[in-house]
Amino acid sequence: MLQTPSGGAGHGAAAADSGLMSIGTVLNVLRGEFPEVTISKIRFLESEGLIEPQRTPSGYRKFSAQDVERLARVLRMQRDHYLPLKVIREHLDAMERGEAVPLPLVGRPRDGEVVPVPSEPPVAARIGRTELLAAAGIDEAVLREWESYGLVTPLEDGAYDAEAVTVASLVSELGRFGIEPRHLRVMKAAADREAGLVDQVVAPLKRHRNPQTRAHAEARTKELAELTVRLHAALVQTALGVRLP
Repeated sequence: MLQTPSGGAGHGAAAADSGLMSIGTVLNVLRGEFPEVTISKIRFLESEGLIEPQRTPSGYRKFSAQDVERLARVLRMQRDHYLPLKVIREHLDAMERGEAVPLPLVGRPRDGEVVPVPSEPPVAARIGRTELLAAAGIDEAVLREWESYGLVTPLEDGAYDAEAVTVASLVSELGRFGIEPRHLRVMKAAADREAGLVDQVVAPLKRHRNPQTRAHAEARTKELAELTVRLHAALVQTALGVRLP
């Protein structure tokens, strides 16, 4: 069970709204269990219908303790079982209706069988081509176009990193506003440059003989990646003259 703020005087906006929390407070609550979660991730899960926080008259999000618990369940199911967001949403909605539902099964069907979720998650989260198409709600032609622009790239074995689902969902959402995949090449190029910068910083640690130092390189990479994403978002907001709640 997550420990949410009790509403004491030191909790600022969370205390001022009868226990409702700002997105920043929610981030602090979740990071104890999910250190990689970001505000952008929370906003994305909201856009996908996984949570529905309240809004103040000025448009700022306010989260209840139930919202935070639901967020935590979503993040656990992504982390531990690598389920598509659509499956997670349907599963949680059924639970909230009081239905006794088992954990959804995932896996590639073979001869009509369904492979259950393993008790231990694999080393790296991956998703098959069929699962990616279903999760993103697209067809082969669309996926091939995205691949041609480097927006989604299969791994050597033909599978995809689980983050490809997030990329696919965002590309689809941008498409609703008339932004085509070819327009996103500039974003892909910028992301590649930013990743190269991070890799340049951590490369000496990755090459170190000490295993602990190499492990530290992974933690440093995640930290720099988060800072890079936050800076990129802030720069875009500044350039557009907008402030996201």
